[in-house]
Amino acid sequence: MTATLERKAIDDTAFARLEQEGRMLNPLVKGPTAKPGRIGFRGELALRFAPKLADEARPPELLCTQVMAVATVGEAQLPFFAGYLLSFEYLKDVAEVLGETLSAGGKYFLFCDNIDLSKKYQVPYKGAMFYVLPILESTVYNEMLDLLYLEKNDLKKKDTAGKLDAVANAALKYDITFDTITYAEGLELMGPVRNPNENRPV
Repeated sequence: MTATLERKAIDDTAFARLEQEGRMLNPLVKGPTAKPGRIGFRGELALRFAPKLADEARPPELLCTQVMAVATVGEAQLPFFAGYLLSFEYLKDVAEVLGETLSAGGKYFLFCDNIDLSKKYQVPYKGAMFYVLPILESTVYNEMLDLLYLEKNDLKKKDTAGKLDAVANAALKYDITFDTITYAEGLELMGPVRNPNENRPV
């Protein structure tokens, strides 16, 4: 698909503003999936941009990584979004960046590095309900397969967009509930934030 067609498809979805603001980064998928009228995205969502120095474009200060999300052509809200955060605290940034694309009926999953590994929560924020979960399986994709009881082998033959469709379809039907806590309570419960650069060779 040409860049122009891809952009036109995105322009009529809830991704439009995020794309215009340059927030949809490093995509594995960014465009139509096999489901008619659906645009998929797998990549990173920029949450906070670094100040620009002259013409130098600097990397974002804060990212939501391993994002999996879908949007429907002609609809202003995202039905499904999942991603990884180093700290529960950044849920606020995700909610503020997604803003008007969130809905009360959407399925939004955030895997946070600093919450108790034995806990799963639901956190209402900005009119939406977020599932907040620990990261146990190393990737959001594997976590979502585990959470939704999807067999990895069943998805092996699908392309990246097809895998995203399968996860999104199952996520939209997900209706298990967990303890509901407020964002403020989550800040009290969260652990220290790990330095992602520690133990890396210099």
